[in-house]
Amino acid sequence: MFLTALWIFGLMFVLELPDKTMFATVIMASRARARNVVIGATTAFTVHMGIAVGAGGLLKLLHPTPKGIIMAILFLGGAAYLLFVPEKEEEEEGTREGQEEDAGTTWREIAGAFSVIFIGEFGDLTQIQAANLAAKHNWALVFIPSTLALALIAVIGAYGGKWITSRLPLVWIRRGGGLIFAGLGIYTIIDLLTA
Repeated sequence: MFLTALWIFGLMFVLELPDKTMFATVIMASRARARNVVIGATTAFTVHMGIAVGAGGLLKLLHPTPKGIIMAILFLGGAAYLLFVPEKEEEEEGTREGQEEDAGTTWREIAGAFSVIFIGEFGDLTQIQAANLAAKHNWALVFIPSTLALALIAVIGAYGGKWITSRLPLVWIRRGGGLIFAGLGIYTIIDLLTA
């Protein structure tokens, strides 16, 4: 169980690192207090993971064949997104979203970060994949490590995002995540065919 939680944590971390949310967090933290950006972003991520594991719980109710087909489509769709959508597009979208938020009072900064992340992440790859994983595993085994991974992304983006994004080749992270999802999609299809 610990290894599964660690794997889910790592997977969610890798998926979210090159996402538009990282760039939005970097921009927001340059205009507001980093602590407030982290609080708002982490709260939004927590709500999203709650929605995702709830959706995954509904997927568990399906017959194994349609559930497997949906899961394979989600995994392969995530792989296609990571492998074929240019990271420059993600960076530009995150920068645009972050610049739309103005600094202000503590509560305004927290609410601003919450709204940018909540709207930007709704239906995003990590939320969809968390639902996919929750259809196979216990909800807490998905919710806790996923939320912690996304909170870590918020901290990294707010406090050190500019440094990381200038030194880390995000294209490698996107491709690695895409290959992982492609492998999971193929595995799910093989599992369906041999069941």
